[in-house]
Order: sequence, then C-alpha cells, then structure tokens
Amino acid sequence: MSDASPPRHIEVMDTTLRDGEQTPEVSYTPEEKLQLARALLADAGVDRIEIAGTRVSEGEREAARRICRWARRAGFLRRIEMLGYCDGTKSVDWLHETGGRVLNLLVKGSEEHCRGQLRMSPEQHRKKVAETLTYARKRRVRSNVYLEDWSSGVIASPEYVFAMLRELSEHRVERVFLADTLGIQAPRDVRRAVDLMVASFPGTHFEYHCHNDYGLSAANVIAAVETGCRGIHTSVNGLGERAGNARLAETVAAIHDHTSYRTSVNESRLVSVSRLVEIFSGKEVAANTPIVGRDVFTQTAGIHADGDAKGDLYESRLLPGRFGRQRRYALGKLSGKASIDQNLARLGIELGDHERDLVLQRIVELGDKKKRVAPEDLRFIIADVLKTPPEQLLRIEHYEVHVASDDLPQASVRVAFHGEQAEAKASGDGGYDAFMNALKKAVKTFGIDVPQLQDFRVRIPPGGRTSALVETVITWRGEDGEDAWSTLAVDSDQLAAAVIATEKMLNAVAARSQS
Repeated sequence: MSDASPPRHIEVMDTTLRDGEQTPEVSYTPEEKLQLARALLADAGVDRIEIAGTRVSEGEREAARRICRWARRAGFLRRIEMLGYCDGTKSVDWLHETGGRVLNLLVKGSEEHCRGQLRMSPEQHRKKVAETLTYARKRRVRSNVYLEDWSSGVIASPEYVFAMLRELSEHRVERVFLADTLGIQAPRDVRRAVDLMVASFPGTHFEYHCHNDYGLSAANVIAAVETGCRGIHTSVNGLGERAGNARLAETVAAIHDHTSYRTSVNESRLVSVSRLVEIFSGKEVAANTPIVGRDVFTQTAGIHADGDAKGDLYESRLLPGRFGRQRRYALGKLSGKASIDQNLARLGIELGDHERDLVLQRIVELGDKKKRVAPEDLRFIIADVLKTPPEQLLRIEHYEVHVASDDLPQASVRVAFHGEQAEAKASGDGGYDAFMNALKKAVKTFGIDVPQLQDFRVRIPPGGRTSALVETVITWRGEDGEDAWSTLAVDSDQLAAAVIATEKMLNAVAARSQS
C-alpha cells in the first residue's frame, strides 16, 4: 500500500463579480450578476465567489440580494462573500441586510497606506479593525481579511504587518488574504514573503490575491501555493484593474499540471463561463488566450498536423477534451497534406491523391490572399475543385468593377483564348450585370455566345461569419431543349466567386464548340 498522502486541496475564490467589475467600462446588471454567480458556483465549481463591495450603489445592493436569495435556496450561502470596510457597523449592516453572511474586510497591509491614505497611526487602524470584526461576530457574520498592499508592506514595514497579524489572530478571522495590490511581485518574491507568513503564523489560513501587471500572475499563484497558501483568488478572463487579476482558466490548469495540488473547479466548464463573461462584460477574449481562446487548440502548420497523425507528437497535457473542446487543423498557405487529411477524416470524406492535391492548391491560393480557411469551408472547396474543367481553354485575365451610390455600375474585362486577347467595357444595372455585359462583348470576338443566366445563388458555411468563404452557384439556361446546367465557385470575395463560376461556364461552352 502506498504511503503517499492525497493531493492537498487549494480553495479557489473567484472575484469576477467584484474585483473584475473594476475593469474599465464593465458593469453588470443584477440579473447578469445572478447568472454569473450560478455559472461560477453550480457549473464551474469554484469554492467561493466575491459578489460585491458594500455601500457601493443600490444596483449593487439589489444584485447582492438576488444572489443571496438564490444561494440560500441552493445551499451556497456560505460560499458568497462581499468586500467591506473598517467603518464600525455600516458595512456589516449593509451586508447583513442583503442576506449575506461572509465579510471580506479590507485592511491596510502596509504602514505607508495606513498613514498616507487613512491618516491614522497603526494603533488607530488596528482599533478600527477590531471594532468592525467584533461587531461582525455579534451579527453572526463570518470574517476574512484582505491585507491591501501586503506585497509592499512585508518588505517596507514587516513590523507593521506582524502587528496586524497578531491583532487578527485574537479575532475569529477565518482567512487572511495576502494581496499583491499593485502587481509588483515575481515568483521569487512570492516565495520569500509567503514563507515568512506561514512560518511566523503556522495556524493561519492564507490565500493569495494577485494582479497581472507583469504577466506573472499564474507563475506567482504557483509559487504561493507551493510555499503554503491554502487558497488563491481569480477572475474569469483575467478581468480587473489595470492588467487584471489571475485568470481562472489558466491558473487552475497550471495548478493541476504543474503542482501536486488540486482544486474543485470543473475544467470542462471553463470555456462556457468564459464566453458568458465575454458576452456580459463586452470585453473580448483574445484568440490566443490560454485555455479559452478560440485559436489555442488549432494547429496551423502542416508539420504539426503530420506529427499528430503519426502519434500525437504535438500534444501535451493541455488536451482540448479536458476543457470540452476539440483539436482543429487550420487550412491556409502553411497547410500540408496532413492538415487536409485530418480535416477530411473528420468530415468523413475520402479523396484520391490528385483531387487532394487540387484542394490543397486551392487552399494555398486562398491563403496567399490572407484568407484563413475554416474547416467548415472545406466542403465548398472540394465541390469547387471537383467541378473544375480538366482543361482551361479560356481565361478571364483581368476585370474591374466600379459601383457607386450615385452612378451607373461600370466594368471592364480582358479575356484570353487560344493565345489571343480581347478587351471590352460596359455598364449595367449592378456590378455583376456590368461585368457580364462587358464579358459578352469580349468573348464575341472569339465567336462564343454566352448562355442566359437562369439562377444565381450565394451562401456561406453555417455560423454566420462575415469572413467565411463564399460559394456561388450560377445556373445557365440550356439551348435547343438542353437541360439547365450549373457552375460553382468558391472564393473569399462574393464577386470573385461569381467571376470564377462564370469562367467555368465559358470553358464548358468553348469545349462544346470544339467537340
């Protein structure tokens, strides 16, 4: 039997609804806060959430009431926390009236902040802290304490910090939050400072609250938990003041993969919570954001797709399935045959080597036009390639179309056929009509008659992306009892797709005339 002890649990307190709302231009309605509270606790499984600051506004009060009513019915009330101040009875009464039962008391963690901002001596501040904590206990409100600017205070005024910790130990404070308020720490600083706290006050439940000003929040969190912190603070998508707080998704994943500790967070729900916060906050998540970004499980280079096909050579512990996502293989100018094969296999499509090479050639052409081809576009490209005439007799070498709100559409075209060229200009009722009128003039030089257009259809793949490829299908009226027939083309530009489909039609007509 193994003597190894089970992984230690790290508590996650998420402050998206309080500290995260300090992000510029972010403000949630009471209903949005309730929806996010449900998502964080019931769906994502964080241990606790901080939902408000006391005495902020009536909207904040109403949001706190709604969340507390729901939490009481759902059995989550002990996991709801609110920020309060050393104001005697005011913050505690405000919190209690909303139905809350856990106060996160904001206390100055450095002597400089105590004297400079509060205009108090350390003794006076500790007295105010004691008064507020005593009153909270009388009202049966549990208390945690933020040591604001602790990261500076533990260096510049350690005697002040120790005196405050001794004061807090005399009250029933459940947790002490070590706050890197200004985001100044690096991992080595965190290790030294947290180790000092844990060694000096071994019975205290410390939690680490950091900001991401240097982009070091996840690394600092790992340093904190490995040095003895029992909990960490996060916000979804890293929302918060300045560069924001530690991001929930990447912080949890980093703890699980780079330490022996575990959290209660459900990794498979992190993306859905991120999307919800993205919608409610109006703050978009960058496509390359770890874990939740839209591109982070997408392979672009063909060599990576080839390596995955030959044994998952480019996979790591950050498997997309952990987070309810799938690996994708982007299609563009960097694609190789392996990228095509991965996407074809997912679509259940088999192509011969020649057809696959034609598809790859078309994708690379689109990539050179700065077009990224989504897997959803692939069916269109295959249809386009498979319906391309094997020999191109006639080529539309150049075209221009000018459309303005106060002028008749104008078009010019240059066509090549059997080594000869013909040019023409014309106007029309629309851009494509002007193009067709010019084209008819040009190809008449070669004795080619353009059949009558019967139907013109345009579509994009499902999803409504304005950047999606455009598939254009044009149906031409048959002559002398011949059935109508269609040509299809795909491009990133609607008019270009129509021109390519028209060019296919001309080649078909030219081939018939020579047969």
